[in-house]
Amino acid sequence: MPADPPPLTPDCGSCAGLCCVALPFAKSADFAASKPAGTPCAHLADDFRCAIHTRLRPSGWTGCTVFDCHGAGQHLTQHTFGGRDWRAHPELRAPMFRAFPVLLHLHELLRYLTEAAGRAPEDLREETEAARARVAALTAYGPEELPGIDVDAERARANPLLTRVSEAVRAALPGPRANHRGAVLLGTRLRGADLRAANLRGARLVGADLRGADLRGADVTGTDLRGADLRGADARGALFLLPSQLKAARTDDATRAGVPRDRGRHAGGPSRD
Repeated sequence: MPADPPPLTPDCGSCAGLCCVALPFAKSADFAASKPAGTPCAHLADDFRCAIHTRLRPSGWTGCTVFDCHGAGQHLTQHTFGGRDWRAHPELRAPMFRAFPVLLHLHELLRYLTEAAGRAPEDLREETEAARARVAALTAYGPEELPGIDVDAERARANPLLTRVSEAVRAALPGPRANHRGAVLLGTRLRGADLRAANLRGARLVGADLRGADLRGADVTGTDLRGADLRGADARGALFLLPSQLKAARTDDATRAGVPRDRGRHAGGPSRD
C-alpha cells in the first residue's frame, strides 16, 4: 500500500481510455449518442485517444469536455492493473470496467477530503486527516477488492465531516452566508449577487446569470453550474470547487476561481486529426 495518496489530476496519456469505454452515455444535450457501459465510444481510436477531441463541443459531446476522473483512470491502468490494458489483455475487460466506476468515486471523494484536510480548523484537523487517509487506503485496493467497496457507505461516512468543515470555515468568513442548499435556481438572474460564504451544496444553477457575483468562500459541493455565466465572478476560496464545474460554466479572463480551469486532458487526450 503506497504511503502517499494517488495523484488527483487526470493524465489521459497514462490511461487506457476507460472513461470512453467503462461508463455509459445517454443521448442528451451532453452526449450526441447513447452507448452502454463496457462498449467503446465510436470515436475512441486504437491508441486510446479521442478522434474528435478538437471538435467535441460542436459535435454534441459537451459532457466529455467537462468530465474529470480525478486521476482514477491512470491509477487503475498503471497501478491497479500494472500498466496492462483491456485491448492487449481482453481478459481484463470485465474486471477493469467493474473497478473503474468504484475508483472514480473514491478519487472524487478523496479530492474533497484532501481539500477539507487542508482547510479544516484545528479541532477538526485530526479527524479530517484520518478520513482522508482511510479513503486513500481504499484506492490502493486490488482489482478483486475494489468492486466490493460500498461507495455509498463511504460517502455517507464522509459527508457529515465535510459539512462540519464547510460550516466551520464559512462561519469564520465575512459575508451574508445565505443558505441555498439544494435550491433550484435554473436560469436565475444573480448578476452581482453577494454569495460570500453561501451554502450552495447541490444547488442547480444551470444557465444562471452569475456575472460579477461574489462567491468567495461559498460551498459549491455538487453545484450544477452547466451553462452558468460566471464571467467576472469571484469564486476565490470557494469550498470544494472542481475544475470540471468551471469547464461546464461560461468564464472569461476576469473570472477568479483559485483553481485551474483545465486540469489534464479530457476524453482520451488530444485528437489525431
